[in-house]
Amino acid sequence: MNNQESSHRKIIPIVPQETDEVMVSLYASHEKIYPRSVSGFFSNWRWGMVVLTQLVFYGLPWLEWGQRQAVLFDLGSRRFYIFGLVLYPQDFIYLTGILVISALSLFLFTAVAGRLWCGYACPQTVYTEIFLWIEKKVEGDRSARMRRDAKPMSADKLTRKALKHFLWISLALWTGFTFVGYFTPIKDLGLEFLQMSMSSWEVFWTFFYGFATYGNAGFMREQVCKHMCPYARFQSAMFDKDTLIVTYDAERGEPRGARSRKADPASLNLGACVDCSLCVQVCPTGIDIRKGLQYECIGCGACADVCDTVMDKMGYARGLVKYTTENAMSQHWSRAQTWRHVLRPRVLIYTAILGVIVIAMLVSLSLRVPFKVDVVRDRGVMARIVPGGKIENVYRLQVMNATESNQRYKIAVTGLPGLVVASDSLVMVESTQSRWVAVRVQAPFDTAAPGSHTIQFQIDSVDSPGHLTEKSAFLIPR
Repeated sequence: MNNQESSHRKIIPIVPQETDEVMVSLYASHEKIYPRSVSGFFSNWRWGMVVLTQLVFYGLPWLEWGQRQAVLFDLGSRRFYIFGLVLYPQDFIYLTGILVISALSLFLFTAVAGRLWCGYACPQTVYTEIFLWIEKKVEGDRSARMRRDAKPMSADKLTRKALKHFLWISLALWTGFTFVGYFTPIKDLGLEFLQMSMSSWEVFWTFFYGFATYGNAGFMREQVCKHMCPYARFQSAMFDKDTLIVTYDAERGEPRGARSRKADPASLNLGACVDCSLCVQVCPTGIDIRKGLQYECIGCGACADVCDTVMDKMGYARGLVKYTTENAMSQHWSRAQTWRHVLRPRVLIYTAILGVIVIAMLVSLSLRVPFKVDVVRDRGVMARIVPGGKIENVYRLQVMNATESNQRYKIAVTGLPGLVVASDSLVMVESTQSRWVAVRVQAPFDTAAPGSHTIQFQIDSVDSPGHLTEKSAFLIPR
């Protein structure tokens, strides 16, 4: 190649091609849910449970039983008062029984009708309903709240928001105060509050529980049910095809579409669903029940109530959205057939086990001896020979009176020939109090071979029925 050819060569510059880059975000911002108010059968049940649970929660600390609070968990003195019962840490078995009963009840209710606890009695649901009711009274129903939130800040908007949050915070703090009232006598707690003399722990738990109520029911709402509650994750393991769940009848409802009340859906080739989306608007977790069962569904039945209202207005039969089972829906069972399959062996077994445990708990409480005794060898005093040629061991007995009257207890000892209580054998313990008593036990020198021997302390209540036997060891020196 000569110089002339190289000088006429065309040079084409290489320009990098621009690519259309698209940023894809894997994070979806949370969209606020504005649940619509609804009335109906399930809504009435839900509000009935709200009233019942809150009457119990707020009312119990103010009930009196004799000269004390009816329900009080006094952690300082390690006593738990439940009406006529006085329980000690040694009665921990009853707490275990309550937890087992609660777990089995949850399994039973879930096997029968899904998330009944979540939809009607869970504190998250209850306080969300109360907070939503306050929000509706202050800011209006769903459409009014949505319009106001979309507008810029104004005097009216600021006033309503401030009033709403004031009521929310007041209710949350009262809830925290009531919670602490289960562990500190609530009347004393009220006086301490007025005198600004509450302890640091009482202040902490009042504000902590109040803040949790304010945050969960006021802001997080469905986020707690969808992301924080573990029950939503493992509920499917307790469901089967004969569990009653809130279900959309797709066979009857599809194809969905709008129409006038006078129109014949068959001539329009439409199902019963008018595609009004009210079932989505009333859902507290914002799901569409027409897409099938989803883990976010808390089984509150709000969609069933509002759908029945629409069906009544259209002149259609109710039950497009209803509580039924997967098998009943697919096989078109009647209500009687559905309930026969709901009461299946799994449910009957849960019921039987739950019944046995509840009866056992009640029987145990009825036969419970109303006092406790702990026997501890006094390690500061060794086995010794005392005047009279007897061997003496010293013990410390903690006698706990679980009644609300002063009681006397008689202490005796058995297990070796000639074994006697050398100290005062009659002990008086005041009501709901415990007392440590030093007890000297003596035996003849030649009563047994040297070593450790098992003996039994016999404690009898003089003023009320009750008898306990506690084992210990009697040491005979070589």
